[in-house]
Amino acid sequence: MGKIQMFEKPLGMRDSFPEVNEQKEYIRSTARNFIRNKGYDFIKTPSVEYFETIGKASAIDESSLFKLVDNQGETLVLRPDMTTPIARIAASKLLKEKNPLRLAYYANVFRAQQREGGRPAEFEQLGLELIGDFSAYGDSEIIHTAVELVKALGVESFRITIGHAGLLTAFLTNNTNTVQQVDALRQLLVEKNFVGFEQELDNLGLLQEQKENLTKLIDYTIDFKVFENFRAYLTNEQQYLIDQLEQLKRLLELQLKDPSIVSFDFSLASHMSYYTGMLFEIYAAGSGFPIGNGGRYDELFKQFDEQVGATGFGIRVDRLLEVLPKRDVEEKHTLLLFTEGAYLKANVLAEARRNNAERVTLQYIESVHDLDVYKQSFDEVLIVSEGGSLRE
Repeated sequence: MGKIQMFEKPLGMRDSFPEVNEQKEYIRSTARNFIRNKGYDFIKTPSVEYFETIGKASAIDESSLFKLVDNQGETLVLRPDMTTPIARIAASKLLKEKNPLRLAYYANVFRAQQREGGRPAEFEQLGLELIGDFSAYGDSEIIHTAVELVKALGVESFRITIGHAGLLTAFLTNNTNTVQQVDALRQLLVEKNFVGFEQELDNLGLLQEQKENLTKLIDYTIDFKVFENFRAYLTNEQQYLIDQLEQLKRLLELQLKDPSIVSFDFSLASHMSYYTGMLFEIYAAGSGFPIGNGGRYDELFKQFDEQVGATGFGIRVDRLLEVLPKRDVEEKHTLLLFTEGAYLKANVLAEARRNNAERVTLQYIESVHDLDVYKQSFDEVLIVSEGGSLRE
């Protein structure tokens, strides 16, 4: 690697300039009010966790972890997600005080990127976790809350795609011959490489019936009406998976004002290995990537010696910004320029205006490099001079 230039940033890191930062603050404050009204409490976890606990429990691949070593020789990681640290806190303390738990967060997470990746290595996530509820009512609450939150934030056109991790595993297992085949096909679905999926079917030496069944998995998106068609591909012991989705479907039809924004796709897969039940993605017009995703992750708590139901979702703030309509903020910004000897008077005037909820910048006029250019950033410009005069 060559010499690092002074203005370079580490791979995948981004600056947030003032306009973008204001948009993020709007998202944070709007989301906070909405989420707290839904009965969720915000929580904060350390940016740095132990690799032996959070690093290994997280479903994020180890190659994507930022690792550090503390002065005791312990290996640490920058948190790669928020769900795993929250599970740690819930299992160690909070579930003993309250069960079920409803927790929320707005935080930065860190995932190392390959040099050619072009993806952010640090990004903000906004999310909810409902911990201690095994039922379809919990899943329905999470999806309904995600829908209402996205609307509250101002996203005008979006859709929800729902799958089921357990059903996908059952379907793949029933139509393959080895665990390795299941893993290979699931990984192609995680990557949404459907062409590669169909090619792999020809390479695995499967029976024609198995290939045809697996092709059905990706041939179409399932609407509310055709769940029953998939019962034939499951054993008697696996029928409960369809029952779970049927119940979720009924609850969503009751809750959602427009159920047509929801579709079911049994090929939906996640790289998060702790998902065991329902999982979903949120797509919005203007972004080629999901702006959010979530699901049921009961398996995660087994790593913290707890047997507890959990479901939740997270929204990628950077992707959310891509799809939000531009907000025109009506905010007057005044520049008070003061000359030598007029500092006290200018301060009094600035504070009077600020107490009236105005935004005021106070600036010594002789320190401005290019006055004409500088003044263009403000809505109003006033000059306070020593003689007591106030002029534009």
